[in-house]
Amino acid sequence: GDMAARYGPEDNHIGNLVGALAQIEAGVTTLLDYCHNITSTGQAERSVDALEESGIRAVFALGAGVLPPEREAAEPFSRRINPRDRVTAIRRRLHSDDARVTMMLGVAGPHWATLEATRTNLLLARELGLRSSSHATKRPEGAVAVDGYRALLAEGLIGPDHNIVHGNYLSDDELRLLLEAGVSATATVQTELRGYAAEPIVRRVCEMGFVPSIGVDVEPRVSGEMFREMGCALLSAQHAQRRAEAAAGGTRPGVAPIRSRQALEWATTGGARAIGLDRITGSLTPGKRADIILLRGDDLNLWPVHDPLLAAVEFAHAGNVDTVLVDGVVRKRDGRLREDPARLARLREALAASAARIMAEAGFAHPRA
Repeated sequence: GDMAARYGPEDNHIGNLVGALAQIEAGVTTLLDYCHNITSTGQAERSVDALEESGIRAVFALGAGVLPPEREAAEPFSRRINPRDRVTAIRRRLHSDDARVTMMLGVAGPHWATLEATRTNLLLARELGLRSSSHATKRPEGAVAVDGYRALLAEGLIGPDHNIVHGNYLSDDELRLLLEAGVSATATVQTELRGYAAEPIVRRVCEMGFVPSIGVDVEPRVSGEMFREMGCALLSAQHAQRRAEAAAGGTRPGVAPIRSRQALEWATTGGARAIGLDRITGSLTPGKRADIILLRGDDLNLWPVHDPLLAAVEFAHAGNVDTVLVDGVVRKRDGRLREDPARLARLREALAASAARIMAEAGFAHPRA
């Protein structure tokens, strides 16, 4: 609806700030901010400002956004190259890979861009010591660069420093090649179940002997709550496994083929590994940073807790989050964010004003649910 091109730096700032605080409140200590909607260095700077102000641990994946229609015609997204001056400016700011907010490069990738543009972006990431991530979302016949991932693998341009998101339409052979090369894979199951004809890759990645990660994509469209994403990912993978067994003539086993413990891994250690932070966070391990959440086990939807792992993965929700620590700093305690209520009220007003202005300028009206 031509809304993306109407964002300015302050719209990015308020969206990122409220979004990050909402994630902390819901029990998330660490996120990858795949920041597509960047058309100016000012937008990138204010997006990073918000992550730093929020107190969350974050990897800022600097992407390239949709331009206004008159510019998009001259600079089509399929040939979009991340501007070197913008990327280097943000890299100078986020120069430490040990800081609470670090950097990756979001690239269009071969499903969305030509190989020439993708090569340029990946080489820039390597030059600046950045991990990269791309969206693998299209059927083979719809990709801009057909077999582009195979070409990038052959050229050594992607490996353990690259992450793919979605991947629903990748063939088993192509997916296996990527995983064996060290590329990490992230599914966003809530969005994919709504918009993709092919199943999320979680089950296939597991069956190939690797650990997927999961995330939330398009928060205006689906819940941003990772507890819900984790539950959806587990149910989707279990259902896909049941269907595969039935198609092969098997009988229904008594034990679920994919267990709660695996889903917790997708959301914790798998996620940390996918964004290059597994040496810092993702597990309660001596030497790692104190990124910890505590759930109230006496809440009625959880009590009595017979199996803490089952309770956390399949029954808990954001309302059960009592305490959140990020890098040892308490960000939520006794079920409340450690934020001034008056400041939160001002942030809510600013967010609502930003959304209202953008929708009004684009002539967007909310459809009925």
